[in-house]
Amino acid sequence: MRRAVARGLARVAAAVAVIALAACATPSLPEIAPDLSPDAFSRVGRFAITVTHDDGKTEAVQGGFAWRDDGRRYQLDLTNPLGSTEARVQGRPGSALLLRADGSRLRAGDPDALVEDALGSPVPVGGLRDWLRGRLMATQANDLKRDSQGRPESFDQDGWRARLSRYDAQGPRLLVLRREEARRAISVRLVVDTSDPS
Repeated sequence: MRRAVARGLARVAAAVAVIALAACATPSLPEIAPDLSPDAFSRVGRFAITVTHDDGKTEAVQGGFAWRDDGRRYQLDLTNPLGSTEARVQGRPGSALLLRADGSRLRAGDPDALVEDALGSPVPVGGLRDWLRGRLMATQANDLKRDSQGRPESFDQDGWRARLSRYDAQGPRLLVLRREEARRAISVRLVVDTSDPS
C-alpha cells in the first residue's frame, strides 16, 4: 500500500514538473455544461492530503478542487498547484468515471477508489456529497456533535473522523477529515473559497 501511495504522489509530482515546463501543451479535459437543476450545488477551493506512516515518514499532496452536484450526478475536478486539471471524477449511483488530463479513463463503482488511484491517497468522495452541504450521510454516524445552530460539527462516519466549520448559507467552508489505518494515518483538509461561478 505504501508503494502505491508513493507511486501516486510521484505521478502527481512528475505531472507538476511537466506542466511547469510545458503548461501550454497539457490537454484540457472536456467541459461539462453547468447543471441548472434546482438541486444543483457547487463549491470550489483547495485541498491538502497528508499521509503519516507508522515509521514516522510523511507524504503530502495539495491542489485545488471544484465540486458540482445536482443531487443525482456529481463531478469533482482535482487540479495541481499550478491550476491545471489533473483528474476529473464523474459519478452517479453505482457508477464512477475517472478522466485524466492525458485522455485515459477508468470506471468503477466506488469513486473513492478512483480518487485514490489518481492521487495515491484516499479521499471520501462519497461522504463529500453530503458533508460539503453540511449534512450527514445516510449511514450511521457516531460521536455526533452539533453547533449552536444544530449543524453537524464533528462526527465519525464511513471510517472518517470529520470536523466541519466556518459555515455559510451553503455549508461548511472548512472540512478536516482524518482516517486511521493499520499502518498509516490520512488527513484531508478542504478549504472552500466560494461557489463554482460557472
